Amino acid sequence: MSRRSGSADLPLHGGRVPRWLADRMTKLGALMAEAIVREYGRDELLRRLAHPFWFQCFGAVMGMDWHSSGITTSVIGALKRGLAPMSGELGIHVCGGRGKHSRATPAELMGIGERVGFDGAALAQASRLVAKVDSAAVQDGFDLYLHGFVVSDEGRWVVIQQGMNGERRQARRYHWLSEGLQGFLDDPHAAVDGPGQGRIINLADRRARDSRDAQLELLHTLGPDRILRELQLLEGDRARPEAPLQLGLLPHLMLPDHHDVRASDVVTRRLHGNLAAAAANGPRDFTELLQVPGVGARTVRALAMVAEVLHGAPCRFTDPARFSMAHGGKDRHPFPVPTRVYDHTIDVLKSAITQSKLGNDERMAALRRLDEQSRRLERDARGPSVPGLIAEERRLSHAYGGRSVFGWEPAPPEATPLAKKRTQP
Repeated sequence: MSRRSGSADLPLHGGRVPRWLADRMTKLGALMAEAIVREYGRDELLRRLAHPFWFQCFGAVMGMDWHSSGITTSVIGALKRGLAPMSGELGIHVCGGRGKHSRATPAELMGIGERVGFDGAALAQASRLVAKVDSAAVQDGFDLYLHGFVVSDEGRWVVIQQGMNGERRQARRYHWLSEGLQGFLDDPHAAVDGPGQGRIINLADRRARDSRDAQLELLHTLGPDRILRELQLLEGDRARPEAPLQLGLLPHLMLPDHHDVRASDVVTRRLHGNLAAAAANGPRDFTELLQVPGVGARTVRALAMVAEVLHGAPCRFTDPARFSMAHGGKDRHPFPVPTRVYDHTIDVLKSAITQSKLGNDERMAALRRLDEQSRRLERDARGPSVPGLIAEERRLSHAYGGRSVFGWEPAPPEATPLAKKRTQP
């Protein structure tokens, strides 16, 4: 995987994740991370967290706002809470977070290093350097406010940190991966996620090596006071400095400002593949999976998207809006969170992992087949339009235990007593 893999525009959103959703995100996020570690290993989980498109889809499938900056904070928080009790078993540790939690990262790494056996001091230094590079060496108009550090027992790590530009109401996410990292300068990032700002100062670019050397020479020969006087003279003359370096072109995920999910935000053939695999194959091929009480067709549809996040190739995560069709969003976009479906998804995944630990891999294999069938069927599958699917979800939201930051979804006023009866999701 290249160290610097892309970028994305992230609208800056305020607000807090309600407790009822945060608790579910903690459970589902931890289970999905555990499934990836057991299926593919710890290094693969780190690689995926360093992939900006995958990270956004991971947050969207957990019911967070599919396009907003809040995914970063909520995913890091959910993983930190959910993986802490099983860190000894899985060998994955999540440090840092937002605000004061980010500043505690070095101390957390030192403590984990003493328990596990890796060099906590070296990783604490890496944490500080990563933060310094993105706050000082890369001057792009974004002030860092979040620093998440995920480390394995082997001492390999990924860093996800985020900055904000209040005037533009935008955020930028920075991804680092220790795999293949030769140093903290000369293009060290796994990815930089955020809105393009045109020309910026990036002293971490390999093309800035001459500039870095010249700055050190100036500091040694002139000293800081002389440099400050020269800068004041330049500002007095309104002299313009040489144009700063511009970042090279990278894969760029454009996340729009609109909150609602539109047809243009979704790769429809992939969505139809997910729906077709769940509808046509769920009852026939997933008998073992469906033995979990209460699981019906709607839950299998959500599981098809969870399965893709677990097993899908990186090229399939260009449309995070599609993954919000699994469990909706806290602000009712694309529809209220179907809490009953969400809980059944958690139950199925937990049961599959538990059975796998006991030597029965059938339920985990069923999830793999669900993802494989989605890809096969999407070439020919037909299904509802994106607006039609969203409208149907909202119509049934009450029956699915629909909930958002605005409260529980009421029963449709035109519904008869028979129609109001809850159905199996």
